[in-house]
Amino acid sequence: MTPYLTPLPPDALRAAGIPAPWAFGQADRVRFYELDALGHVNNTAYLRWFETTRVAWFAEYGISHYRPEDPTFVVRAITCEYRAPMFLNDPYIITARCSGFRTTSFTKEYAVWSGGEIKVAGTAVIVMTDAPGTTKLPLPEEMRAVLVARDGAKPG
Repeated sequence: MTPYLTPLPPDALRAAGIPAPWAFGQADRVRFYELDALGHVNNTAYLRWFETTRVAWFAEYGISHYRPEDPTFVVRAITCEYRAPMFLNDPYIITARCSGFRTTSFTKEYAVWSGGEIKVAGTAVIVMTDAPGTTKLPLPEEMRAVLVARDGAKPG
């Protein structure tokens, strides 16, 4: 599966002023349909950006769900902290990383960067389940190793 936006390598993130340990990001710009009646980005757009980036992050890290019988991932909780408004055509880079994991879940962090600052930050707790989504499953060791190696995620 090819993501809609091309992931930026870490050196491109550093060149854009995004510090380590952020290792995954995608550049885009604000579109007209993402605005609200006041002319700034609607709150729901940020959650959509998080989801789009999460899917691309999964694909880039080799964690994707491909077949209907494969284990799947469920977003158990998500937060979004608005720090500054964004407007039409504002360029941005959205970054994503795994900060930690437990037996059956992991925590993702997101940040939307524009003009050298974080405009929006968020977190999501994501749980691995069986295909029907009824039973939690332990994260495979290979996945844990990727989360540690690529994002510096911590167990616990």
